[in-house]
Amino acid sequence: MTDHSPSMTRHPAPGTTRGVVLMLHGGKARGHTIVDNRSASWRRSAAMARSIAGTAGEAGAAVWLLRYRHRGWNGGHGPVEDARWALDQVRAEHGEVPTVLLGHSMGARTSIHVADHPLVRGVVALAPWFTDAEPVGALAGKRLVAAHGSRDRITSARATRAFVQRVRSAGADAAYVDMGPVGHYMLRRVSAWNDVAVGRSLELLDSR
Repeated sequence: MTDHSPSMTRHPAPGTTRGVVLMLHGGKARGHTIVDNRSASWRRSAAMARSIAGTAGEAGAAVWLLRYRHRGWNGGHGPVEDARWALDQVRAEHGEVPTVLLGHSMGARTSIHVADHPLVRGVVALAPWFTDAEPVGALAGKRLVAAHGSRDRITSARATRAFVQRVRSAGADAAYVDMGPVGHYMLRRVSAWNDVAVGRSLELLDSR
């Protein structure tokens, strides 16, 4: 996919893979800097992936972490394209396996744009970056769980609640999880964030 292709970190399930949790990390509004090992957004998601892989694996779910080509949202074109590439990689390796998108911040925003992919069963959005203009159509027939802390000064818990309501009004299943007085970067109550991430992801994988 051009220079500086996206890449994947895989935590396979120990036995038969019954599902995949595809993690999408955060980023910036704009920027074409290459995502490398120094990226704080990628490193946060990489740490979560390592933390939840054991529990997910016991349930038969592999955990994959996408690394975008560039750090910026840039109108969505880069991350959305990379996420669709990642979903096609899941299909190529595991076939028609149910997949949940687990996104933090910009990764959550990316997730709701690609949730219409046939593999996707739902989205777990952590401290998501949602705006009034975000589309809800890709979530038709899918499920959304959005978790946000009340002290987030980077993205808006209020906007997340409003988006959840819009999804419900459109006839899709959506739930809001209040993470309490914590901020954006999931540095406080780390175990609680991890529990929501893996618990809700497995719940969506098992849903029909």
